[in-house]
Amino acid sequence: MRPTGKARVAGVMGWPVSHSRSPVLHGHWLERHGIDGAYVPMAVDPANLERAIRALPALGFRGCNLTVPHKEAALALVDQVDPVARRIGAINTLVVGEGGIEGRNTDGIGFMENLKAGHAGFAASHGPVVVLGAGGAARAVIVALADAGAPEIRLANRSPGRSAALAAEFGAPLVAVPWEARADALEGAALLVNTTTLGMVGQEPLALALDPLPVTALVTDIVYTPLETDLLARARARGNPVVDGLGMLLHQARPGFAAWFGVVPEVDENLRRAVLGA
Repeated sequence: MRPTGKARVAGVMGWPVSHSRSPVLHGHWLERHGIDGAYVPMAVDPANLERAIRALPALGFRGCNLTVPHKEAALALVDQVDPVARRIGAINTLVVGEGGIEGRNTDGIGFMENLKAGHAGFAASHGPVVVLGAGGAARAVIVALADAGAPEIRLANRSPGRSAALAAEFGAPLVAVPWEARADALEGAALLVNTTTLGMVGQEPLALALDPLPVTALVTDIVYTPLETDLLARARARGNPVVDGLGMLLHQARPGFAAWFGVVPEVDENLRRAVLGA
């Protein structure tokens, strides 16, 4: 339906923002539920981020998502930060309320819900986890896995200083392993997570020998362009269960949509097709 003067409004801030599939995602839900609302992309230069965030209430916005490069900078620009976002060190969702603007992080929720939906019976407590990469997405994944009971999280990153710093910051169950030893770290693992851009369209491939990985281990890649990365294809070929990264994007959007538009939406095949076709 076409938004009216009483429409609830949300959006996404990024720089650039044209690549974001969130407008298609939220637009699908708005149409599906017949909501008088709008979700708009907003290209916000980092130099203007504070002014843009502080303008949300005056412009009648219920909130917005934040994407690259704004997730970390926004921490210091909101009135409240939820505990999970504080631990992660980044915000991806803003909610405008009576008490001001609250910053939340739903990436970890999206990651865990995607694994549960894609692989029945998944539990972080099943065994050691190997995480590749130490950026913002990795932080969200690590916090979510630790909170869900992962007994050990082995972190490998191309820049060893970053993985060592994260291990020192978070402590157990996170341990840093050298990038050169990433294949050895797969021994006995129950889950392998790639949070790097390696294997993404336009990026270098992920060089990783999967021989030490148990065939029962779940393999997931948060990249969804391509939908099946080389890592997932190789893991599937050897018999490992795999989960693609698109569901993380879809599931992380649900809490924000619920907060802004008052409906808890569903992630289904119709939504996947709409977003993939964007």
